[in-house]
Amino acid sequence: MAIEGPLRELGIHDVFQLLDLSRKSGVLRVVSRLRDNEGVVAFHTGRIAYASIRSNPHPIGEMLLKANKITEDELSSAREQQTKHGDRRRIGEILIAMGAVTARDVEHAVRRQAETVVFELMSWREGHFRFEEANPDELPENPSVAVSTESVLMEAARRIDEWSRIADRVPSLSVVPQFAEAAAEHSGQLDLLPGEWEVLTMIDGEHDLRRIAVELARSEFDVAKIVYGLVSTGVVSLREADRRSRAVTMDSDEAAEQQAAARALVLQGLAAASGGRLDDAIRVWTHFLASHWRDKDAPAVREAVEAAERMRRTLEVLRGD
Repeated sequence: MAIEGPLRELGIHDVFQLLDLSRKSGVLRVVSRLRDNEGVVAFHTGRIAYASIRSNPHPIGEMLLKANKITEDELSSAREQQTKHGDRRRIGEILIAMGAVTARDVEHAVRRQAETVVFELMSWREGHFRFEEANPDELPENPSVAVSTESVLMEAARRIDEWSRIADRVPSLSVVPQFAEAAAEHSGQLDLLPGEWEVLTMIDGEHDLRRIAVELARSEFDVAKIVYGLVSTGVVSLREADRRSRAVTMDSDEAAEQQAAARALVLQGLAAASGGRLDDAIRVWTHFLASHWRDKDAPAVREAVEAAERMRRTLEVLRGD
C-alpha cells in the first residue's frame, strides 16, 4: 500500500519518523516542482539503505573513490558487473563482495550520503511525497548496509541549527562566491586546508554554491561552511546570482530554511527532554522562542518550557538541592 501526500500536510521529518517507527521497507520519493528537484530514499525495515537527490546525487562509488577507499579500476569493475552482467545489487554491495571495501566503509559512505540528502529534504515545505513498499527493482532484499533513520534525522537537525549560525554571511546556496579585492594582496600567505583549496579552485565568479558542490561531488552543507570561513577571513566575497527568476525561489528557500531551523530547535528540545536533560531542553526552547516567536509551534513550546521548569524545581526539591 502506498503512502503519499503533500508536504504542507505532513512534513518530511514526520514521514521519516513514521517509516522508522513502523519499520517499513520500500522506496520514498519526494518531488518539488518549485525547486525542480527530486529525492529518493530506500528503507529496509525502517533503516536507510540508500539516498539520492537529483541536484547533487553523491553516488556511493564516487564517494568511496574520493575517500581513497577504492581505485578507479575497482569502481569500473563493479559498474561493469552491474551493466554487463545484470547484477541488481547496489554498487556498495558489489564492492563489499569483491573485497574492495569493508561493510564499515560502505556504511560510513551511506551515512554521509543519507545525511546530505535528508538535510536538503528537511528544508522543503512544498512538494509531494510517495512511499511504495518493497519495490524489488530499487531495493535489495537484504542490504548488508543500512543506517539508523533516527541518527540521520538528528544529524540533519544539527546541520540546520548550524546553518542558522552561518546564514548572516552565507544566506543561501544561490549566492556566487568571487575573490575579494584584498585576497590578491595576501595570495602568497594563504594557509588553507585541502578542502578549502579545493573549493577555492572552483571560484570563477559565475558558479553558485550549489553548482560548486555538484562539481566537487561534495555536500552543499560542507561547501557552505568552507565558503563561510573564506568570507570570514576576507578571501572571498559573495554576490547574488544574476538571474531574475531566482528572486521568487530565493524567497521560498529562505522561508523554508527558517521554518526548518525552527523545527530543528523544537526537535532538539524534545530529544533533550526525553533524555532527562531538562536544562538543555529549556535552553534550546528559549532560543527557539527568541528567534521564532511567531512560529505556529511557539505557544506549545512556551507551555513545554513552563512544564520543564516546574519539573526541574520538583526534582530539586526531591533531591534536597
